[in-house]
Amino acid sequence: MWHPKYEHVSGEVKLDGEDLLSLSPEERSEKGLFLSFQNVPEIKGIRLSEYLRTIYNIHLKTISPETKELSPFVFKRFIRKILEELKIDGSFLERELNVWFSGWEKRKIEILQMKLVGPKYIILDEIDSGLDLDAFKTVSELLKSVSTNENSLIIITHHFKILDYIDVDTVYVLNDGGILKKWWKELVAEISENGFDTL
Repeated sequence: MWHPKYEHVSGEVKLDGEDLLSLSPEERSEKGLFLSFQNVPEIKGIRLSEYLRTIYNIHLKTISPETKELSPFVFKRFIRKILEELKIDGSFLERELNVWFSGWEKRKIEILQMKLVGPKYIILDEIDSGLDLDAFKTVSELLKSVSTNENSLIIITHHFKILDYIDVDTVYVLNDGGILKKWWKELVAEISENGFDTL
């Protein structure tokens, strides 16, 4: 969404025709952009329940400014159904944000966030990082439940295993900051067989 280490030097970044570079990370999120981190950070001192309630209340204000914020009690009742769907124990809500969570648990919490705020554009950066095969398969299935006609999933990966479990519409190969090739899913089979050098 933004990192102070990097500086924009040229080009445009637009979302639905609007310049993203002029917006803060919070404003970009309000526009429907969601980034799943390759390495999910651990944040001590912030309870998961308060973090989730905060982002949900911000989302509510974005879509309906007159809506009253959910209290901690009401929010815990509201989120119960999503926790059950993702098989997340309710005790997780009292834990610090991602602290001592396994890679699998962190991915579940990210998917929970997606279900809470319903982003329009979901960027998945190396979503398979830190997962064993069983966890990876389950995450892929959960991502299918997030995917709708109202959003787009953008999967960034160096490995193609995820495409065995998630169907994609279009494949882009990026090189030196630009699009080297765009094609259908068959492009993955070509790369797997011949490598990138033939592109």
